[in-house]
Amino acid sequence: MKMTELILSPKYKRFLKYDTDVEFLEGTTAAGKTTVGAVKFLFKVAESNRKLHIISGLDLGTIEKNIIQSELGIIDIFGDLVSYHSKGNKDHSLPHLKYQTSNGEKIIYVLGYDNKARWKKVLGGQYGCLYIDEINIADMEYVREIFMRADYVMATLNPDDPELPIYHEYINHSRPLPEYETDAPREINDQLNQSPKEGWVHWFFGFSHNDGLTEKKKQKIISAVPTGTKLYKNKILGIRGRAEGLVFSNFEYKNNVITEQKAMSKNYIHFSCGVDTSYSAQSNDTISFIFQGITDIGEIVILEEEVKNNKDEKTPFSPSDVAVNLIQFLERCRKKWGFSRMVYVDNADQATITELNKLKRLKPNAYTIVGSDKRMKIIDRINLMLGWINADGKAPIYLVVDTCNVHIHELNTYAYDGDQPEDKNDHTINASQYGFLPIREKIGYAYKKPDIKKKIKRIKQLGL
Repeated sequence: MKMTELILSPKYKRFLKYDTDVEFLEGTTAAGKTTVGAVKFLFKVAESNRKLHIISGLDLGTIEKNIIQSELGIIDIFGDLVSYHSKGNKDHSLPHLKYQTSNGEKIIYVLGYDNKARWKKVLGGQYGCLYIDEINIADMEYVREIFMRADYVMATLNPDDPELPIYHEYINHSRPLPEYETDAPREINDQLNQSPKEGWVHWFFGFSHNDGLTEKKKQKIISAVPTGTKLYKNKILGIRGRAEGLVFSNFEYKNNVITEQKAMSKNYIHFSCGVDTSYSAQSNDTISFIFQGITDIGEIVILEEEVKNNKDEKTPFSPSDVAVNLIQFLERCRKKWGFSRMVYVDNADQATITELNKLKRLKPNAYTIVGSDKRMKIIDRINLMLGWINADGKAPIYLVVDTCNVHIHELNTYAYDGDQPEDKNDHTINASQYGFLPIREKIGYAYKKPDIKKKIKRIKQLGL
């Protein structure tokens, strides 16, 4: 029987032909990831020397609806080569596909990762090919158990909360092919920052890569999602970020992030540095330095960051180490941007403040160390930032240089835990707040140079 034909873009043709061990297909909704991914998966199954393989998704009904029995699904495309046995049979009790290939009959188990009792039945075996649909919502125990049991793995996903363990443990170890590095949003490429693993490829697919999608259908999909929401970012723009509860939901990369070259072109009237600290080796809490500048038109620009975590250190660093590192950081920023005399350090960390003052006595420097002022409530600090970040009809005044990846990441992930902001993903945010709170009256207002002539005239009138 002739198989249904797919309309493929050049990138999908390249994807189908590319041979590797692990592939992650991330991107917008309606990009064709599931459809074309399933086709390649069956090609890989046909090439494999193993008989047993696995397709998995949220649950059996979702897999049937989206992958097996849908228009341009497996049965539609492969026709009589494939038969689906939803209740199993005498040889294989689990739901499965029988797939006739030139390399013999293949069995593809169909598993919902919602059904732990069922998927645990396949543990202990080795499989040729593994397909995980929507891996971002998969049971992590399932992923960890099954991933290592397959020769080849393909997984699809829409961008999601970048703090999910699936990103840190798996997806962020992959890399795009050089010719497609610019296809994904900059934020996603910046987050592919775990140690690269050989043969792990990251594919980003958007609307433009789905040649089977008409412009009318594309616009209908886009118009159905409210712009400015996290759902719009995830599904339409293909940007990772939490769908609900985000504190800085109005932060937009295209509006609030600038290049270093652009930042260099601005005229600064004041510099400040904020420091948030945590020495824990058992958590992801960090020590964060933020160097920021205030421009002559009232913008606050996050210019430099430095972040350290004792969890990653073989020899934990101490307050005396941080004191030395901070002065080095300030000197680099001074030479590159300008001088920040005031340095605002978390006032709960008297040990670091003591070490900084001790270091100043031993090796005199021009910096003044001050404990941070926390009298303003956290929610009020957030409201200040939300107003500065806002770009609805006007230019935002809270800007971040694109090399400050951790700060950008936190602005995209800091969320509410119930009615209160969570106590994580906020260390560079805290450092930024410590730095700007004492000088907040300079933000949002253009700097006016004093009129010297008027001052002299007034002095003469007063007879001074």
